[in-house]
Amino acid sequence: MPLDIPLILDRLTYRYPSLLIDSIVEHEPGHRIAVVKNVTVNEEYFQGHFPGSPLMPGVMMIEALVQVATLLLLDDTKDVPTARAMLRGVDNAKFRRQVVPGDRLFLEVTLHGESDGVFISHGIATVDGQTVAEAELRITLEESSHVDSTAKVHPDAVLGEGTIVDRHAIIGAEVKIGRHCRVGASAVIAGDTEIGDDCEIYPFASVGLSPQDTKYHGEKTRLVVGSGNVFREGVTIHCGTAGGGGVTRIGNDNLLMAYAHVAHDCIVGNKTIFANSGTLAGHVVVEDGATIGAFSAVHQFCRVGREAYIGGYSVVTMDALPYGKTVGSRAMARVYGVNTIGLERRGFPQETIARLKQAYRHLLQSKLNTSQALDRIDSESHLDGPEVRYLVDFIRTSKRGVNLRRPPKQAEPVGVDD
Repeated sequence: MPLDIPLILDRLTYRYPSLLIDSIVEHEPGHRIAVVKNVTVNEEYFQGHFPGSPLMPGVMMIEALVQVATLLLLDDTKDVPTARAMLRGVDNAKFRRQVVPGDRLFLEVTLHGESDGVFISHGIATVDGQTVAEAELRITLEESSHVDSTAKVHPDAVLGEGTIVDRHAIIGAEVKIGRHCRVGASAVIAGDTEIGDDCEIYPFASVGLSPQDTKYHGEKTRLVVGSGNVFREGVTIHCGTAGGGGVTRIGNDNLLMAYAHVAHDCIVGNKTIFANSGTLAGHVVVEDGATIGAFSAVHQFCRVGREAYIGGYSVVTMDALPYGKTVGSRAMARVYGVNTIGLERRGFPQETIARLKQAYRHLLQSKLNTSQALDRIDSESHLDGPEVRYLVDFIRTSKRGVNLRRPPKQAEPVGVDD
């Protein structure tokens, strides 16, 4: 069975004097493994053990068995393992005969069980069918990060345990990445950037670089990203500016599809979705559960409300209503009622959706102006609820104004519920 020598070496905590395994000859995953080690006079430890009468030290036979046990314990389906084996103890070690250059060691390790995170295995070494050494090994597994040899990670960068950095990725000095993240091939993470746990950054994404703002002159600003986010291929996210508060923030469990863009000083909540090439200008706020459709753009300083749906190819220049569907470009943008399917998918109760629909009817279909419609909603006790109150407060506190244009009766938008 062929060996991936660099990967095996990376799995082993104890590197010197390098690999003591030549080939795997038998393998029962999760139970037993057997390998061969050809002992040659060129082994470095023979230089002093002993001149004129070279013997393989007992400690090196134990090390060989530990390496074999490591292969057995780290036999998983992951393409890049991040666990590392640590020898915690050796019991009942016995050395029955000398091993000298020219011997062919047959090393066999069988896993006997696990207790409190310590894996117990039995190792035996034989030459020509005769036992030369055996021992009971106690090994623990500790998680670590894995950085591909072609990646460039600054020594001051912080990588959490279980994090993987793929080929040719670049990570700067001030970057802090949490546990169990993955940075894809040729992705770049720079600046004063903090990324939480369980994030996946796909190839060619650019995260934390300088903003595209002519007023930015290299001042100290940040990007803070929460946990559970997925940034697909080519996503770009910039740090903040001094004039905009100095921080760009992204919450938890967001999906940014290919080539989405989050500009400087934006604040993105939790569980949002940006479809392909969805774009935010600077200083935009996107609240929890909102969806930005493909190739849509949100003007700077706009606010996209909670659970809002922005249809594909839309241009949003005013605040987008929470729980509603906004579709269209600039003056042609229209509000197509409540985002019913989106709310149902999020688990909103039907009575809540019904209250929101009635509130939207007052806003969009009555002959009342905006202030009158809001007063009417406030006066109807059956509409009282946190979602409706939030909708009313959103409109009243809007700085850029909200779009309350309803679609013409003959217009039938396509796919706004998808």
